Amino acid sequence: MIRTAILTVSDSCAAGRMQDAGGPAIAEMLDAALYEVCAAKVVPDDAGAIRNELKMFCDVEAVDMVLTTGGTGFGPRDVTPEATAEVCERLAPGLGELMRAEGLRHTPTAALSRAVAGIRGRTLIINLPGSPKGVRESLAAILGVLPHAARMMAGGGH
Repeated sequence: MIRTAILTVSDSCAAGRMQDAGGPAIAEMLDAALYEVCAAKVVPDDAGAIRNELKMFCDVEAVDMVLTTGGTGFGPRDVTPEATAEVCERLAPGLGELMRAEGLRHTPTAALSRAVAGIRGRTLIINLPGSPKGVRESLAAILGVLPHAARMMAGGGH
């Protein structure tokens, strides 16, 4: 089982003005035979709050993977990629590249995604867009390689 946490980054969801749609879209796409969703949280678009939750998921809860949704665009409060990069020890740029390449097949605005992926300890952190459509397209692009990534991070070979 790939122990997974979902982190929704949204001022309006954190304040209760909107219902989280990105987090549930992620959970719906994860095969229950492969993934165990251990936690799902919502934080505002605040770099400190994002970093704190990512560290908690990685260092304390020791999940295998954290999938974030939201805060990857060009808005002034979109800081998820920066917060993610700050807590990661190594980056995994191929995942972001793959998500953007697939997204461009559907919409030209996919080029505006600043999503990053990286590793902290033995946890893979991946940023996904905030919209359910963007979540589905981006996650579908990388879902096939995630079990292999999790095995490698746990010490398995190529």
